[in-house]
Amino acid sequence: MPSQARTDVSGRRGGTAGAQARTAADRGVGVFALHGFAVGERVLEGVIEAELDRNDAHASQIGEHRFVRHAGLMPLVNHSCDPSCGIAVNAHGAHDLIARHAIAEGEEITFDYAMRNHTIDHFPAHCRCGTAHCRGVITGWKDLPTERRDVYRGLIAPYLLEMEGRPSTPGQ
Repeated sequence: MPSQARTDVSGRRGGTAGAQARTAADRGVGVFALHGFAVGERVLEGVIEAELDRNDAHASQIGEHRFVRHAGLMPLVNHSCDPSCGIAVNAHGAHDLIARHAIAEGEEITFDYAMRNHTIDHFPAHCRCGTAHCRGVITGWKDLPTERRDVYRGLIAPYLLEMEGRPSTPGQ
């Protein structure tokens, strides 16, 4: 990690940046809260940096066949099977991260990658989130257990609900 940590102003409160990238235990770099966030509060505002022609390890799915790269700290937010945040699509079509529970200053900001991607094709076979709800693998919405889908409703990308029940092709 460079000597100067990256800070993002998307979770601003009174002119103060809301999150910062830094070392995250055994998972490399993660994103951490610089102040507390209440349930339902926007933690990171998504900004689309580029449209992509296919899915990759840091792609965000924004439609059935559309993938983008988010700018700022968003690509550094780690996966968790019991995440602190969920997804809301903003007016620009990007993903905002919304607090699922109260987030304390210094807490790692996480989301379940299944909240935005129908399938996950570019991650290691073993999940390292270490939560009580860990599935052991990072899955997309398509392979997410029903009980987790139910817990996440209202905090996922809406096109995932539209895609439920449809057969998928690799890279979706």
